[in-house]
Amino acid sequence: MAHWLFKSEPDTWSWDMQVAKGDAGQEWDGVRNFQARNNMKAMQKGDLGFFYHSGDERAVVGVVEVIAEAHADSTAEDGRWQCVDLRAVAPFPAPVTLDACKAEPRLADMVLVRNSRLSVQPVADAEWAVVCEMGGYRG
Repeated sequence: MAHWLFKSEPDTWSWDMQVAKGDAGQEWDGVRNFQARNNMKAMQKGDLGFFYHSGDERAVVGVVEVIAEAHADSTAEDGRWQCVDLRAVAPFPAPVTLDACKAEPRLADMVLVRNSRLSVQPVADAEWAVVCEMGGYRG
């Protein structure tokens, strides 16, 4: 199983909105960056990801699961854009901020720390474990 991070502005799509979709989940649509799209094309059903609030909050706030592999993005006007479907798994007991990640030496190579603008990014297994530890998540 691979791990990922999905960034969203909370006023556009928040953790609470994701949770409200229940087990049916939601298409992670609207991504218009080739690197982020390619990351979604690499995902498999059952992969887990961090749900990250960008903007003012800048924190990991929950865990999501990929429930449908890459398919055509329903919001795209052409076939170049694909997305996955996600369902909420659990909230983080304590959100883990970008500043906390940057201050943690074990996360120095994490994509979030090096390229915080990429909206869908891979997370190494060791990084996943560290962030889960920092946030008190024991899923």
